[in-house]
Amino acid sequence: MKLLAIDGNSIINRAFYGIRLLTTKDGKYTNAVYGFINILNRLKELHNPDGIAVAFDVKKPTFRHEKYAEYKAGRHATPEELLEQFAPLKEWLTAMGYTVIECPGFEADDILGTLAGVCENSGNECVIATGDKDSLQLISPYVTVALSATRAGAPEVIHFGEKALFEKYGLTPKGMIELKALMGDSSDNIPGVAGVGEKTATDLISRFGSIDYIYEHLEELDIKAGVKAKLEAGKESAFFSRWLGTISKEAPINLDINAYKDKPINQNEVARIMTSLEFFKLMEKMGISPVATKVQENTTQTEIKEASLEELIKTEPKKVSMVMEYGGFGVSANGLSAFAEKNEGLDLLANENIEKVLFDYKNIYKEVVQNGVTPKNVVFDTMLAGYVCNPSASSYDLERLSAEYSAVAEINSQDEAIRLAAINGEVAKALEKELKETGQDKLFYEIELPLAAVLGDMEMAGIALDKQALILHGEALAKQIAELEKEIFSLIGYEFNLNSPKQLGVALFEELGLPCKKKTKSGYSTNAEVLEELRNEHPAVSKIIKYRGLAKLKSTYCDSLVSATEEDGRIHSTFNQTETRTGRISSLEPNLQNIPVRTEEGRVFRKFFIADSGKTLVDADYSQIELRVLAHMANDQVMCEAFNSGADIHTSTAAEVFGMHPEFVTPLMRSRAKAVNFGIVYGIGAFSLAKDIGVSNREAKAYIESYLKTFEGVASFMEKTISSAKENGYVTTIFGRRRYLPELSSSNHMLRAFGERVARNAPIQGTAADIIKIAMVNVFKRLKAENINARLILQVHDELIIESDEACAELAAAILKEEMQNAAKMKVELTADVNIGKTWYEAKG
Repeated sequence: MKLLAIDGNSIINRAFYGIRLLTTKDGKYTNAVYGFINILNRLKELHNPDGIAVAFDVKKPTFRHEKYAEYKAGRHATPEELLEQFAPLKEWLTAMGYTVIECPGFEADDILGTLAGVCENSGNECVIATGDKDSLQLISPYVTVALSATRAGAPEVIHFGEKALFEKYGLTPKGMIELKALMGDSSDNIPGVAGVGEKTATDLISRFGSIDYIYEHLEELDIKAGVKAKLEAGKESAFFSRWLGTISKEAPINLDINAYKDKPINQNEVARIMTSLEFFKLMEKMGISPVATKVQENTTQTEIKEASLEELIKTEPKKVSMVMEYGGFGVSANGLSAFAEKNEGLDLLANENIEKVLFDYKNIYKEVVQNGVTPKNVVFDTMLAGYVCNPSASSYDLERLSAEYSAVAEINSQDEAIRLAAINGEVAKALEKELKETGQDKLFYEIELPLAAVLGDMEMAGIALDKQALILHGEALAKQIAELEKEIFSLIGYEFNLNSPKQLGVALFEELGLPCKKKTKSGYSTNAEVLEELRNEHPAVSKIIKYRGLAKLKSTYCDSLVSATEEDGRIHSTFNQTETRTGRISSLEPNLQNIPVRTEEGRVFRKFFIADSGKTLVDADYSQIELRVLAHMANDQVMCEAFNSGADIHTSTAAEVFGMHPEFVTPLMRSRAKAVNFGIVYGIGAFSLAKDIGVSNREAKAYIESYLKTFEGVASFMEKTISSAKENGYVTTIFGRRRYLPELSSSNHMLRAFGERVARNAPIQGTAADIIKIAMVNVFKRLKAENINARLILQVHDELIIESDEACAELAAAILKEEMQNAAKMKVELTADVNIGKTWYEAKG
């Protein structure tokens, strides 16, 4: 038999500190359990044991403490975030059929030692998994140690047998105990011999074998006089330290090796525990199906039978659940679930008398519209509802949502579409209740659900690209890049791979001898921040910065946009409605939201986004929407008055903060006021602000304090928001969107500070995101209602773009401006700057 004996405390600690804090939606910490399971799965795969035993310490004094009260004194208390993860881990281990062992009066090490002894005595194999070198003393012909370690900043497991141990330390397993007797162990508060360190101790034990031999022959041994004096003075401490550091093999545990063979897995319990921890991707990897853990009140397991579509329709359903799958649709209603061929499904979706509960409305909308049908009476989307209820989740597939929110009886069907339609209907009932209970139902029904159709329409429309012009621009950039490369090589004196940070580091810091600003585990850092600091040290540096900028523009924008252009000459980006925690829409394949705007070299890319022949682009951009939201939410009279008077908010802020008339505000003052304005929105601290505007921390702190003193409403709002977030565990936007913040209850100062920054920012950024979504829905509806040949095609942060016939461009612009400015009624007016042009560059104004 092969036994895998795990030091539970050591491995869970490594997992906790090696993985960033993870939490479930309701704030349960999970990173240590998640990491532990992954480590255990890797160990299982590597060693294929017949049994697994996991040893844990018990929070009671051990036999060592009884003799030496200072044993392990001074160790930091275990963080609460880790403590709470022990119980679910032990539950999971037990459910998996593994043995969990705790033994009052003994440490986990002693349990491992006893298990190692059991294997030795019975001729069985034992692999000890730990992060503690103490276990190396247990190595024998039957026992190996899988030691978790960190090398060059990366985690790894080093396997030690007797040979590997000797190669690494030049000692036998017993020699490791003798080593600790002399050098002690500060982490366990084992004293050792005062003045004898690891190097000296290793030399003594490798030469003489044990402290018994050393002390029996101390006078005659070839040892330096100073070391000999230290040994004489520390004799009692050496023998006591050896006793303290020796792992016991006599813990009173079950000595029958067969008792540790793996037991049958309790599948339901494992699934319940992992579902409650929201380990859905890990469960998928392990082949474990989620189970319902959060069955809502009044939500019962529903018996759903498979039927034909004809039988289902005969029940005259008023509402059906539909899932698009396998070229058709799963349909569920009135206790029946059926498969609808594509055309049958399209007819059902076009039926305005039947309410539709869908999964992923946006993609169904596109499929239906592309087949000449308009979906009618869509009342719910479980994927979107799952996102609104839990914006931090990693996915919103039906299996996961079913496990988190609902329960559905198994149905006897081999058809996945039929099964998913049944699940979808049950999940919808639970999510409807959750939305109402959290006060997010209006947000869902009035903003998110109708927006899905808008985004689907925008994806189908796409935006035209002048592909040939962009190719020519890429070729021009390539020439500039090649010229820069030659100039850089000439200045440095030799050719090398400019795109290799390692080779560039050698060139700058060894060949040119420039001052090294920062080193990484792989060599010199040559990131943008480092190069910017070196800009004036050598003429090559500024050229390298320019080279990198142009190379990125060519690869990220020229090359990728050309390859993303489809046969119709347009780019059809995907707009993701369920990705960000703030509620903002993201764009991918390609990401059109990161088209550069800070430099003219970047802005030029907007010239390649064009209107089709006979059409024009209408662009509208909210003016300082987040600051306007802040003024409204904070009810800050000074800020509200500045906005409503039409004054430049940054100049006005500078005048207030510096106590002067606006006309005396210098460009530098305005720039710093702008940095503070936007910094406050993002919860900026003095250190970051100082870095951003090039002043001392003290000056930056003074700016922030002066700002908050001037805008008392903002200061009060920030304080109240954080206080409320700590009390409730979340913050909300004006429209009720929640952002959960478990970080606020962390014992870690950095995490709490992060939580406070997010608490200040999320209501503002989230509200701004909600407002632009409302504007998108209203613009979409208005253009259709007025039958204008114009279409919303792009959303980038606070900017909306319409492609319109030239003849009705002015009317489209008026509608766009009106709907954006009236998207929300606040204490300050929303303003949108509108421009018209044949390219995005022209329309941006």
